[in-house]
Parts: sequence; C-alpha cells; structure tokens
Amino acid sequence: MYSFISGTVVEKNPTYVVLDNQGIGYLINITLNTFTAIGEQQHVKLFVHLAIREDAHTLYGFYTESERELFLQLITVSGVGCNTARLILSSMTVSEAVDAIATNNIRMIQGVKGIGAKTAQRIVVDLHDKVGKLEAGGEISPAGYNTLKDEALSALMVLGFNKASIEKTLDKLMKQMDNPSVEDLIKESLRLL
Repeated sequence: MYSFISGTVVEKNPTYVVLDNQGIGYLINITLNTFTAIGEQQHVKLFVHLAIREDAHTLYGFYTESERELFLQLITVSGVGCNTARLILSSMTVSEAVDAIATNNIRMIQGVKGIGAKTAQRIVVDLHDKVGKLEAGGEISPAGYNTLKDEALSALMVLGFNKASIEKTLDKLMKQMDNPSVEDLIKESLRLL
C-alpha cells in the first residue's frame, strides 16, 4: 500500500521514529541499522511496509530498499513475524544477513536473541535460493529473478514433473536466457524435461 514516507523527524529512538508529513505524524517501527543511518538528519525518507493484523496496523520503516526487501523475505518464513525480522535486521547488517543465509551459516542467525535452531534452519532453507548476492551498490539483486523461477517451478510441479529435475533445468535456463518471461521458462523447460 505504501512505498515510502518522507518527512521531518519529530521524535526518534532506537525502536521507532515519528515523521511529520504534511501535518500527519507517522509512528514507524525501525531497525537499529535504520536508526544509525538516520543519525542527526532532520528530514528523512523511509521505505515502509504496512503490516495489517486484526488488532493493529503497524508501519515498519527502512533506510534502504534492500533492507526492506530482506525484511519482506524474512516474514515469509514460517515462525518469523515482523518483530522477529526486525530483530534480525537490528542484529546484523543486510549484507551480513544475506551472507549468512547464502552460506548456510545457521550459527550466525541463531546468534540473534530469540532465534532457535529450528527457526534459523527454516530461514536458511526457505531463503537460500531467494536472497541475491549483494551487487556492487549494496542492493539485493532484483527479486524478479527468483520470482520467475518460483512461478515456473510451481507450474511445472503442478504438471507432475520432479522438483529436483525442474530446479536443475530452470537454473540452467536462467543462466542461458536474457530476461526470460515465466512463459518462456516453462516452454523451454517442457522441451528439455
């Protein structure tokens, strides 16, 4: 619903910031990394996620798009809610978290307070293929790459193909094809499977 909110910092502490935007004060929950990045700035732009629950509408804000992207990926993991994801991103930088997931470093993830062995393993298993390697600019590679693969994988599994062979085929095609669509991936996979 919201992409970002920019405004004047009215109040700031390590867990939240209040931004005045056109006379409306937005209370936005933040990570420690975002708190540090804001520093002494009076006017900031935060990339936000609105979490809607039965009893609350809560805004979570991030200084960079890559931090928000990783947050959104973390909350897709079973057992990881918004507050747990925020805790992970307060304990590690985006690059540290991505590196820990990409290299199966369960111990590092488990080092975050409140994260047990099973949750750390789920994070690694669920996100290992989804988190991109950090590019030179420090941004996570576009999620579209992984979304295309995931959609094609789901479609081919529905058609009855083996998941392991589909993944091998899709990995091979993703390296060979420039900007493929989901349809292109499925058609080529059907030809090769």
